[in-house]
Amino acid sequence: MKSRDRELGVDREITRRDFLDGASVAIGGAMLSSSAAHGAASAEAQVTQDGIQTGVDTISEEKQTAIDWIEDNEKMLSDFDKRIWRYAEPALREYKSARAYVELLRSQGFNVEEGTGGMPTAFLATYGGGKPVLASFAEYDAVPGSNQAAVPYEKLRDERLHPYAPGHTDPHSALGVTALAGVLGAKAAMEKHGLRGTIKFFGEPGEKICVSKPYHAAKGYYDGIDASILFHPRSVNRVLWETQWGSYWNVAFTFEADEPEKWFSPAGRVGGPSVPMWYRPNPGALDAVTMMYTMTKYTKEAIHPRTAGWTITEYISIGGQSTTAPPLISEITYAFRSPTLEMQERTHEFLRRNAKAVAEATGCRVTERIVTKTRVGLFNQTMAELVHRNLRLIGPAVYGDQAREFGRQIQRNLGLEPMEDPFTDNCQKLMTLEEGEEMQRRALPGWVENYGSDDHVEYTWHAPSVRLEAAKAVLRPAEGFRYPRWARLAMTGEPSTIDPMILAGGKTMATSFVELLSEPGLLKGAWEEFNDRTGGGIGGSKWVAPLLPPDLDPPIDMRWPEYIKTERGEEWWIPTPRKE
Repeated sequence: MKSRDRELGVDREITRRDFLDGASVAIGGAMLSSSAAHGAASAEAQVTQDGIQTGVDTISEEKQTAIDWIEDNEKMLSDFDKRIWRYAEPALREYKSARAYVELLRSQGFNVEEGTGGMPTAFLATYGGGKPVLASFAEYDAVPGSNQAAVPYEKLRDERLHPYAPGHTDPHSALGVTALAGVLGAKAAMEKHGLRGTIKFFGEPGEKICVSKPYHAAKGYYDGIDASILFHPRSVNRVLWETQWGSYWNVAFTFEADEPEKWFSPAGRVGGPSVPMWYRPNPGALDAVTMMYTMTKYTKEAIHPRTAGWTITEYISIGGQSTTAPPLISEITYAFRSPTLEMQERTHEFLRRNAKAVAEATGCRVTERIVTKTRVGLFNQTMAELVHRNLRLIGPAVYGDQAREFGRQIQRNLGLEPMEDPFTDNCQKLMTLEEGEEMQRRALPGWVENYGSDDHVEYTWHAPSVRLEAAKAVLRPAEGFRYPRWARLAMTGEPSTIDPMILAGGKTMATSFVELLSEPGLLKGAWEEFNDRTGGGIGGSKWVAPLLPPDLDPPIDMRWPEYIKTERGEEWWIPTPRKE
């Protein structure tokens, strides 16, 4: 399908092959060779026989330096990505991953503050000085229930751990390394060409529960940033346009049956050592949490219109500790997402009412804890066009023979006929800004301006910001068949199917940073737009302040899934089942 490109003014469908006309691609290794990966992008704009414009700009010396650095350090970036992938640490427990980033960034000349915002696995790495101040971030939290090896068949990543131990899904391992490549490439250009400015690179733990960014924002860490370029892996290559991501809130309700002696006992007796604990009819905190779960399931359908793209999900973090005494404590955490803050307030009040009713029915005391609250995303057209221009300059990832054979092996092992090209067209071509917007709005009613949830939106209210999404390898659909989850997880850890995305995304970010450092007028235009959309900039009439109070402690003390050490050694918090 060909579409109208609003920036180039031509009808075309850009694929990565358009950028490789006449270039050779190395296919023997896990990653692309430096000479071929994006070589055609350095030429001036050309029009192929198909009428497709490629090489949309001449690469400046500063941008070429950034690209060269990334190509020269492909192996280091690949090895670091696999290291984070193997750690597979869940939200707010990413101790090894954060330490690895801190050590690497210090070795690259960054000043690093650890434990930012009161979060042990968060950090802020700073390079340079003065204006402009440009920001990005790494995420590195894994997802429980994703224990899959980087092989083309179903196999646990670590058989010493429980089958439902964590693994990287999106993957955040490559998310962080792509952004890392971008800032290190830009740093190389700053050093060689004397570009003035400051790079701030944040370590953002716990994205899957949207924790670190709202706390960083509330505590002032994003103040003074001039622009942010943010990244996330995707199944397509696009830059977010008008429809931004929505809001995510998370609250925890703890039920405590801390006065069971006040409940009725046999023969009218009020407790006492002669009455066994299991005779006492106190409902207990376990009843409370199950009632909260069930009541919310039954009644949530009436909160909002189903067409708005909102959700509520839950996690029972404490479910009773004994079968020989009344359960004295339980806890349930609710995550809810919607396109407006008004809808979030309504959902929050709905959950509060349910919790109060359940506590009264079970004789429990209920306390509420705010885990996190994010705003919705704020669009900036100037920044989107800047990054999309550099995305077209670099082009999408190229997946070579090794990657394609890995995809075909997955298909064979699933009993499918292997395809000549096992990957989707969408993961190998670029979307126009309009096509990306159409994808984001698919199935949304007209009044919905935001969709889904992601805590990167916090950056968008402190400076002009943009989110780049580059495609990882995605298996081509087979008729009448749905790929199992392990197939997608396996490809996140296989270098040949993830490294090309890191290179393409990293180069796009690096060249975009260099352009902002080199052309002050771009930032002026981005800030004029930001001020207009916020009704006067930071503190303006339409500006939304952080939703968390600055003195709120992050929820690092809550019962989140994690690895533990016992006499049995290190294991997932669910013990590894004994083999028969």
